[in-house]
Amino acid sequence: MTLESDIRDLQHRYETDEIDADSAGADALDTLDAFLASLERGDVRAAEKRDDSWEAVPWVKRGILLNFALRETEPRQYGDVTYHDVLGLRGTDDLLTKGTRNTPDGTVIRRGAYVGEDAILMSPSFVNIGAYVGDGTLVDSADTIGSAAQIGDDVKLGANTVIGGVLEPIEDAPVVVEEGVALGAGSRVTSGFVVGANSVVGENTLLTPRIPIYDLVEEEIVYGHLPPERRAFTRFVESRMGEHDLFEGGAYKPAVVATDLEATTLEGAQREEVLRS
Repeated sequence: MTLESDIRDLQHRYETDEIDADSAGADALDTLDAFLASLERGDVRAAEKRDDSWEAVPWVKRGILLNFALRETEPRQYGDVTYHDVLGLRGTDDLLTKGTRNTPDGTVIRRGAYVGEDAILMSPSFVNIGAYVGDGTLVDSADTIGSAAQIGDDVKLGANTVIGGVLEPIEDAPVVVEEGVALGAGSRVTSGFVVGANSVVGENTLLTPRIPIYDLVEEEIVYGHLPPERRAFTRFVESRMGEHDLFEGGAYKPAVVATDLEATTLEGAQREEVLRS
């Protein structure tokens, strides 16, 4: 039996009402523990890139959801605080050997999250189950990385950045931030949006499939992804609503404009290199 087949078997037993959180035995919990450990080692991931397109790995997302369905809420300890959850926090003993730093007082890494080598996690920050944080990535203060989100190598997440989680439907790919990206402070990436490699995103930019990307490089409008090697920032464009009695001067909607990545902009985004040495 493989881990994938074990998870599929648990899913079948859960769907046929053979087991639930009250009746899941040691064998089921052992399988879930092995699954979480595999996520934490990076052996399995919630999404994979195939033929230049990111796709969800449904059985992995099923395994994540089963941890909520088949575990009971328990009192747990975080420092002097007692909290109540179905999952505990991820162990961090491996981070020292990886050369990864996580600062105290609020750096929370939940079970089932992968953190790579030479990464930096500043407090307060939160990394949820199924998330993948690549080598050399900087997670700054007040950042949130949602369930199953995939963050590539050498990424910079500016302070107060939100990376959304996508667990259901299980076929939907999670949010992906590819390698070398710099997200400005206050940026938000949601609903399975893919940020292309080596892009620089301006502060307070919202990236979601519902907002158009005006790509001035290819001179086209795209949705759901930012092409690689772009400099992106928020602008407002005219809305089809036009004028309305409630306001004057026409209506506008948010959009994102993507231009060529200027060398000077990239240098500015990489000034924190000394922090990684």
